[in-house]
Amino acid sequence: MRHPVLVALCLGSTVFLSACQQNSDEQVQRALKDINVIDESNLNEVMLTVADPNEAVAYFAKASQQNPDRIDLMRGLGKSLSRAQKPTEAAQIWRRVIEHPEATSEDRVMLADTLIRSNQWAEAKAELNQIPPTHESFDRYRLEAMIADSDKNWKKADSFYEIAVGLTTKPAGVLNNWGFSKLTRGEHAGAEKLFAEALTYDPGLFTAKNNLVLARAAQRKYDLPVVRMTQTERAELLYSMALAAIKQGDVTVGKGLLQQAIDTHPQFFEAATRSLEAIDANVTL
Repeated sequence: MRHPVLVALCLGSTVFLSACQQNSDEQVQRALKDINVIDESNLNEVMLTVADPNEAVAYFAKASQQNPDRIDLMRGLGKSLSRAQKPTEAAQIWRRVIEHPEATSEDRVMLADTLIRSNQWAEAKAELNQIPPTHESFDRYRLEAMIADSDKNWKKADSFYEIAVGLTTKPAGVLNNWGFSKLTRGEHAGAEKLFAEALTYDPGLFTAKNNLVLARAAQRKYDLPVVRMTQTERAELLYSMALAAIKQGDVTVGKGLLQQAIDTHPQFFEAATRSLEAIDANVTL
């Protein structure tokens, strides 16, 4: 008489265990899915930062083909193409991005950036003009400053550079650009100040060191600034200063600086040696 009850209990236990197993499987699958999302996010970040640019392009191109609706993968492809020095192709991807329903104003900023990189200044300006003034970002104002520079609208350029500097904790690059803008205008003292400030944020930024030397040489300051530099950098900076001096007519000073550059460089400094020989042979550089 008890057998049917026992069978029922067993069947009930089987159903319960089956349900538990199903719930357990679902939990495992969800956990694995979460892990995969985390792993993919980490891999995407690696590809965008430290991976070889061409490998990153291949990775995001394949991922975008497999998931054509995912805007994050399209953005990754656009950024990777820029890193790989392919701005024209990057611009094509960013045009697709801004047509996506989830596109933001910053995506249009990135499109403008790639257009500038591919020397399409008018198109970049048109894209930035479509961004509402309420969207304030470092990259937006950095690009606005560069476009104002290209239009020789110095007042607007200075305003945008100043805003951009205030919107980042790493302003060395934009300070260097601002200084170069001042240098091209002939505002050498102002340029010198900006290059020196850039180096306080990034002491290893050689372009800022070289530009600083040029700004000082334009004021006939022919001594090296007190900044951190390697022996090779010191030789290269002396060389830049020498050429600037010679172009300003200070040939004797230039020759002395060329000789210092040759003596300072840890290896044979071919460019400086050739320039000094040309001066000695009365050949105009």
